This record gives sequence, structure tokens and C-alpha cells, in this order.
Amino acid sequence: MRVTILPAMIVSALLLTACSGPAPRPEASTGTIPQASRPVSEKGYEVVMYAMGLLDTGYRFGGKNPEAGLDCSGMVSYIYGRAAGVKVAGSAADIARNGRPIARDELRPGDLVFFNTLNRSLSHVGIYIGDTRFIHAPSTNGRVRIDRLSDGYYAQRFEAARTFFD
Repeated sequence: MRVTILPAMIVSALLLTACSGPAPRPEASTGTIPQASRPVSEKGYEVVMYAMGLLDTGYRFGGKNPEAGLDCSGMVSYIYGRAAGVKVAGSAADIARNGRPIARDELRPGDLVFFNTLNRSLSHVGIYIGDTRFIHAPSTNGRVRIDRLSDGYYAQRFEAARTFFD
């Protein structure tokens, strides 16, 4: 078990370090989200670190734990409960209804991002990890992975951001 946890912790530390620098200049990059003016939440970092340990976990529709496989809302529920002690449940749309709306440029690590991926509003959810990246459990390719909000597919389908921390 230590063999799999150590690389995940190293990756998490590197990603969190990359996210903690100054906001990029708009003219220096494309597709970035300005650094949130809200202070970074300790619980948000815990959520991100826990999520990193689940990278490459298999996808399973309706899945609520890593041993059986996870879907997007099951992954969020599982991580929020274990890493932050916050109970979220139901579909991606249910989770969105219970979170506090925030603007896209206010995203911090640990906040949630929602997409319309099934021709249905708020049908997919992921956890924002910083620098336009989010971790999620998509059915396509069947594994928990990291993607960017600026990727064509997700950029076109982004709908909302929510937070449970403050």
C-alpha cells in the first residue's frame, strides 16, 4: 500500500505547489482562470490530495467506492465525506443544488465544476484542483483522471461552479 500512496502524495505535492504561485499574466497564457480572490480552504486542499490518490480508479455507473468503481457523483461524495467530513449525496444535479454558486473566476482547489455532458443540465461533476484542471470520473476511457476546463469538450459543456467551503 505504501508504494501506491507515496507516488500519489508526491504528485499531489507537486500539483499543489504549482497551483500556489502567483496568478499568470493574461497576456502570458491562454485558457487560464485568474487566481481566486477567496483564500484557499484547508478542506479544499484535503479534498484535492485525497482525490489524487484515486487517479486511475475504474469507472462504474452508480459506483460509490473505489473498490467497486466510481462514477462522477459517487467520487465527489466519497472524497468529500472522507477528506473533508462534508456529506454530499445524489446525482451531479443534486450536488449542484446544495452547493453555493460561485463564479468561474472564483474557483479554488476543492470546489466543484459541473458540465452538461448528456444533453442534460448538470449531468457531470468534477473537483477543481487549480490552474484550469479538474479531477473527475468520466465514463469515457473508464478511469478517474485529470482534464482541463479549457479542453474543447469541457470548455463547451461547462455550466456551473459550486463550493461547500468557507
